[in-house]
Amino acid sequence: MKIVPVFLRYDYGQKSRGNSLEFQGFYPALKQISDEVYPFWFDEFLGDKEKLQERLIEFVEETDPDIVFFILMKDEFTPETLDYLKSKCITMNWFCDDQWRFDSFTKFFAPHFTYSITTDKFAVEKYKSIGYENVILSQWASFGYTNEIDFDSIEYKYDVSFVGGISGYRKWVIDELSRNGIKVECFGHGWENGKVSFEEMKEIFKISKINLNISNSASYDIRYILSSLLSLREFVRSKKKTEQIKARNFEIPAFGGFQLTNYAPTLEDYFQIGYEVSIYTSIEELIFQVKYYLSNENERKSIINKGYQKTMNEHIYANRLKNVFVNIYD
Repeated sequence: MKIVPVFLRYDYGQKSRGNSLEFQGFYPALKQISDEVYPFWFDEFLGDKEKLQERLIEFVEETDPDIVFFILMKDEFTPETLDYLKSKCITMNWFCDDQWRFDSFTKFFAPHFTYSITTDKFAVEKYKSIGYENVILSQWASFGYTNEIDFDSIEYKYDVSFVGGISGYRKWVIDELSRNGIKVECFGHGWENGKVSFEEMKEIFKISKINLNISNSASYDIRYILSSLLSLREFVRSKKKTEQIKARNFEIPAFGGFQLTNYAPTLEDYFQIGYEVSIYTSIEELIFQVKYYLSNENERKSIINKGYQKTMNEHIYANRLKNVFVNIYD
């Protein structure tokens, strides 16, 4: 099986932002599935859409693949280009944000691919409602993992940590925890500690007693919305008003971390809540659970172990993509 991934090499095509998820996660996973993976990195063509179409078509014709695998951010490729490639081989796209972009984006582009992959269980019927049947339900995963962790020998450095870019809502949550006597060490763009490397992130997950996963969708908490004009404006303007499962839900347990995450619909399809992962649905519940799990080490470690095992068995990208190809060739 010869595969051409059409990916960005760097995050949002910007080298300064570091490696993209496509490069770190999807590309290595595809190479575990096939010995013939020929990536088309299109970062350099982002400023020249016409040249991008020409070069991709040339690359695909030269390579003659069985599958061309896309992860579109927006309209980088024209319907004409996608239709032409679809006539030559199997094409597929991983649609990342159907929870909030199906009607404004996906429904216009899905028909131009042989197959569409969605991470939104509730979008499957939406595809069918537009007459599109070749939709495959999948999910994010972890692009790495740590083998054979000795959980009893971990020397914890942080009680509570968070890795992710700053936002108005995330800062508000961290401030609320601080006002309740809970110090959170934050890493990522905009925080005092700044961005961390992939290797540093892995270590932070492991040496934190609790790793927070805080939503980057618009918050419906009226206390936050009315906390400032900026918060109110953010809520009104944001299109992301539906919670989504993210890769971070799988990355934290893959590296041996305890995860306390905001609830996202269908998370229970991937982890047994309270057994393999812990969730919160309000700031009060978050504060309560942080204090509870800091005081109940055995229960916390039990959840770490079970979440780690579930992730290693089911939630690594190679497993995800193997299942996708099984759907195609079954």
